[in-house]
Amino acid sequence: MSDGTLKSWWATPLVGLAGGYLASCVGWPLPWMVGSLLAIILVRCLTPFQIAEIPNGRKCGQWIIGIGIGLHFTPQVIEQVASHFGLIFFGALITSLSSLLGVWLLRRTGEDRATAFFSSMPGGSGEMVNLGARNGAVLSRVAAAQSLRVLAVVLCVPAAFKFLLGDGVPLVHGGAVHWGWLSVIAPLGVLAALLWQRLRQPNPWLFGPLLVASIASIGGNLHLGLPDGASQVGQWLIGSGLGCHFNRTFFRRAPSFLGRTLLATALTMLIAAVAALTLSALTHLDLRSLTLGMMPGGIAEMSLTAETLQLSVPLVTALQVMRLLFVLFLAEPLFRHWVAERELSSNDD
Repeated sequence: MSDGTLKSWWATPLVGLAGGYLASCVGWPLPWMVGSLLAIILVRCLTPFQIAEIPNGRKCGQWIIGIGIGLHFTPQVIEQVASHFGLIFFGALITSLSSLLGVWLLRRTGEDRATAFFSSMPGGSGEMVNLGARNGAVLSRVAAAQSLRVLAVVLCVPAAFKFLLGDGVPLVHGGAVHWGWLSVIAPLGVLAALLWQRLRQPNPWLFGPLLVASIASIGGNLHLGLPDGASQVGQWLIGSGLGCHFNRTFFRRAPSFLGRTLLATALTMLIAAVAALTLSALTHLDLRSLTLGMMPGGIAEMSLTAETLQLSVPLVTALQVMRLLFVLFLAEPLFRHWVAERELSSNDD
């Protein structure tokens, strides 16, 4: 590693730690992620120091969190989640379709169809940028919209849940630490992530470890958890990585575009809350878990929020994963159908 590379990121973990510590002192939800995220954004926006992302730091954080999420899955939990597959399918579909509001709002700003469409789809920044590149979108705007959406959800949702809805109902989850099992699961999670990455699949450093940990937990009925402090380290690494995507230039760029993106995100969150309330009334499932699972945030961030607030991590994860699958498999075909329909209408005229 060159000295130049080291100088660009050596302060990042320190700033993130300071932010996480201050957030934990004031009792902020997800303090080590939200605190580090805000601290790094403030440094990058208010000072001349453009500190950079820790090399592979976010991947490491996702690896830790992926293992932690996977360990929540047990045969009993899987049976419960499977029994509500229809609800999970329907809830994820509602969240995916609500993103069309964002497409409409951005089109009113004058954005082209590809940029408006892939900026609004809640499918992950990397994946949507790749799909946008294939369909002629303005990639800088797609990336900006995706980053801003995740930022808004991460900052607003955990705080709203913590201070308005309370801590939720404690789960029956032993969470015992077994170093023998963890010493097997952790390196296998790295191998699975590398394989997932080689296959060009989404979120490899989250899904690879999650898959390994969940298979081990379900197969062995383990009821294990991560050691104390591991989740906080994962939060800190993920928050520090997210924060490095923002600076003064980002927030000054196309304010109308960013404003409509925020408005669309708020409307999508409102629709998710109303839909979760309706589904909870029909099924008597926990309203908090349903609402969190339907929020248009990242899987790692929303699952971490569920864990922190003692909600059903598997249910939240299942809803988030189902939504991601909808977007990844349906977004491009729907967009091309939309373009073809408009071209056909134009030819008819």
